[in-house]
Amino acid sequence: MSLSTWSARRRVLVALAAVLVVALIGGGVLVQQRRAKEQRLDAAARAAAQGFTAALEEGDLLRASVADPEADQVRYAEIVSGLGELTPQVDVTAVRRDGDTGSADLSWSWPFGPDSWSYTTQLPLSAGTGDDAPWVARFSAPVVHPELGETGLLDASREPALRGDVLSRSGAPLVTSTPVVDVGVQPSRATDPASLSLTLADLVDVDAASLEQRIREAAPDAFVPVITLRRGDYDPLRTQLQPLPGAVFREATMPLAPTREFARALLGTAGPVTAEVVEVSEGRLVPGDTAGLSGLQRALDTRLGGTAGVTVEKVEDEQRTELFAVEPVAGEPVQVSLDPAVQQAADAALATASGGNGNASLVAVDVATGDLVAVANTPAAGENRALTGQYPPGSTFKAVSTLALLANGLDAREVVGCPPTATIDGRAFRNFEGNALGEVPFSTAFAQSCNTAFVGLSDRLEPQTLPTTGQSFGLGVPWQAGVDVFPGDVPAPTTEVELAAATIGQGRLLASPAAMAQVAATIARGSWAPPRLLLNPAQEAAPAEPPQADASQLAAVRDLMRQVVVDGTARALADVPGEPVHAKTGTAEYGTESPPRTHAWTIGFQEGVAFAVLVEDGESGGVVAVPVAEAFLRGL
Repeated sequence: MSLSTWSARRRVLVALAAVLVVALIGGGVLVQQRRAKEQRLDAAARAAAQGFTAALEEGDLLRASVADPEADQVRYAEIVSGLGELTPQVDVTAVRRDGDTGSADLSWSWPFGPDSWSYTTQLPLSAGTGDDAPWVARFSAPVVHPELGETGLLDASREPALRGDVLSRSGAPLVTSTPVVDVGVQPSRATDPASLSLTLADLVDVDAASLEQRIREAAPDAFVPVITLRRGDYDPLRTQLQPLPGAVFREATMPLAPTREFARALLGTAGPVTAEVVEVSEGRLVPGDTAGLSGLQRALDTRLGGTAGVTVEKVEDEQRTELFAVEPVAGEPVQVSLDPAVQQAADAALATASGGNGNASLVAVDVATGDLVAVANTPAAGENRALTGQYPPGSTFKAVSTLALLANGLDAREVVGCPPTATIDGRAFRNFEGNALGEVPFSTAFAQSCNTAFVGLSDRLEPQTLPTTGQSFGLGVPWQAGVDVFPGDVPAPTTEVELAAATIGQGRLLASPAAMAQVAATIARGSWAPPRLLLNPAQEAAPAEPPQADASQLAAVRDLMRQVVVDGTARALADVPGEPVHAKTGTAEYGTESPPRTHAWTIGFQEGVAFAVLVEDGESGGVVAVPVAEAFLRGL
């Protein structure tokens, strides 16, 4: 082969190679472009599916890429309206695409309390018009549930769970399902709303003006609630209520205590749920359910209320088909340490309280066990001041400061001064109403609650003595009772004036009636015992163990408290039937007014029951609180 021929052939081969390279590069670019387009289409299809599920969870398909947003939204709302306010969780688990069409697998989960109704459906997808148009989700009834036809609906019905009872310390029901009658008004049948409201107000003690306004503003066939009466309260009024034009009645059951007042601030109430309770229930409750609204009923509602049963049905062509069902789970009981007889005696005694601002509390403790057997407040509803109130304990704290003095060498027979005024570092302390006893045995100063005698003895105590002694009575020691309780606070005095004030229960000292009832129980028992209130469910954590007081010194305080009844500020308790009563009264100053306002206290015990009585803004313990204590003990 000549050189010229070889060169020509070489040029041809090079040209062919170049053409091949260009072809290969061009082909690769086309493949990459095609692959990128497919990836964009896949992403667009997935975005349409995910946008659709996000809109479902918001309940607003107008925000989704769907074929007919307004019509689809109306149809979806129609399908799920029978499920109430539940919101589903919908996830995209897979997306498949074939050209300009595809489908997504949707995982649905409806939260029916602790259970969920779960299933999968398929969502058709299609490409939008134009290269850059978003893909469209094709909504239809089977997208919501695979067994729905084009006219099908979902409908859920709830079966309430049997609510658990609240039991007494003996296991007898305290709060249990009780027959009631809902008294209401149907506006269309009320010929004279004003007259009807006045009559109902007179019969069942409701506000006439408010009732009339509600009747006039309600729909014609609405049930306007007036009052819910226990069956035993309704029956005597039946002949007067039933003939009233417009009055209507519904029989029902409600969890109720023996009386309306029975430990109400503690136990609380249960009734139709409020919007607030529904919101925090995380799907466990829906409007129309019964749940705890206050007190233990609300705090332990998950246990007491159980779980409602639910049945979901497909409704189509006048036929119902069950799709999902969960049986109701009954609530579990709750047991507290209350004794019905003691609680009712406490409620009745508080009803006799006078001389205060209307707020009063009484706590009773079983001496042998430390169990709280009565927790009473007036008004019965509202704040549970008996357990959580924070008040200066006044002279009832002298039972504690006396123990501290005895431990530091004081003899109850020792003669002490009880002048009308005692001055410590420029601060004058006075006795109630300016009384003075002169030089008397300490036992007399205790019985007559002489402030100046205790102030005069305060220099025998170290700053930490009273806090430590208070702990031996449980003051300041956290309770493990299953409910909120203020155990008291006895801070160490920082000045001589604070120390003097602390010996008579003033200064920065604070206690609740429950805490002072435990003081009385410790004295009666001769040692501290852990208080109990919620027995079941049992509390897992053991209460802190405070230092135990000397039993002989507690016995000496016990004898002094008997002198308060025999010849002191609680003489009204001397003739109470039964075993001897021991007591200590207190008048606790508070606030910045001059003269200061006062709370009235009495603590004590008889026949194994210790108690504390507080009357807010009461004149004095002996005048205001002792009569309540007397009514309580006589009631037992």
